Amino acid sequence: MIMILETTRLSLSQFEPGDEKLLFDLNKDWAVVKYTGNQPMKDLDEALAVLHQNIFPQYEAGFGRWAVYLKSNQEFLGWCGLKKHDGHIDLGYRFFAKHWGKGYATESAKAVLNYAFTNLALQEVIAHAAIENVSSLHVLEKVGMHRVGEGVEDGIRVYAYRITKEEWDTGN
Repeated sequence: MIMILETTRLSLSQFEPGDEKLLFDLNKDWAVVKYTGNQPMKDLDEALAVLHQNIFPQYEAGFGRWAVYLKSNQEFLGWCGLKKHDGHIDLGYRFFAKHWGKGYATESAKAVLNYAFTNLALQEVIAHAAIENVSSLHVLEKVGMHRVGEGVEDGIRVYAYRITKEEWDTGN
């Protein structure tokens, strides 16, 4: 397991070959993927393809969607991380519904932004969240991002958010 970072309650590490079951269990739940433009995953082969086509290649550049574990018992909670997307670096997260409302998305997103600006020397990070996904919008605002526009991504109406290194350094 390649550890990327830790917070008070969480550890974030790279997904590994064999983690397709974790990804499948997370993404087979309609509630989890409802605002993403994706359909629930149908099988482990689909999860394996996502790992190899979308997640693992990002690791080579220091980015990636990282597995989030609860430090107290190593329970897999979901993922949070950075993805190079359309010429920008995008913050994203996804957690099992039973873990919503516990602050894990905010805690991991703050840590990932700090990593982005400190370890990767990025100058800005963007994020997109479905307009109807009020909880996710609140997470983005709690971590210091501000709304810069709206659009459609994967067939879903989204708000675009942004934070710069300068804003991060001033606010944290």
